[in-house]
Amino acid sequence: MPDLKIRRADREDAQFLVPLIDRATEGLAKQMWAELAAPGQDAWGFALDRVQGEEAGISYTKAWVAETDAGRSGCLITHGIPDHPEKIDDATPAAFRPLLELEHEAPGTGYIFVLSTLADQRGQGIGSALLGFAEQFRGPNGMSLVVADNNTRARALYERMGYRANATRAMVKNGWQSDGTRWVLMIKE
Repeated sequence: MPDLKIRRADREDAQFLVPLIDRATEGLAKQMWAELAAPGQDAWGFALDRVQGEEAGISYTKAWVAETDAGRSGCLITHGIPDHPEKIDDATPAAFRPLLELEHEAPGTGYIFVLSTLADQRGQGIGSALLGFAEQFRGPNGMSLVVADNNTRARALYERMGYRANATRAMVKNGWQSDGTRWVLMIKE
């Protein structure tokens, strides 16, 4: 593995984070960003505003960046799931509902919201290092994440690191193109 440093993201990392967030969601994020964008604003502009802000779940303030000698190579966004998660808002887009339902099945865990590495940096141990780093955010009931059923490479990594499939939900696509059919909740106790 190359020399690796994991640091808190800063506002200037937003341009780097946006495509990695979209990659981690297999393009679902970009579709949702396009739907939520203001008239005349494109999906990437909307996402950049959200990541550069301090309130959104994808804010740089909740992100970590992995760096090697080659530069920025991956990212992690994590948060805790409370013991009693709030009810899912009725206005939540249908495509996100299954993801939130799965999060609700992992109360009291540290939740890995985004873990992504640059394509040319994969296979070098960066994802494993980010997963290990995430352990500091472990909740009383362990760690959790959600992954697409067709993302076999990521699932194999998570299984090697001690995560086990716990529950699934059907994907709601509404025009989103994905080879997957189900979201899989994985938990490490």
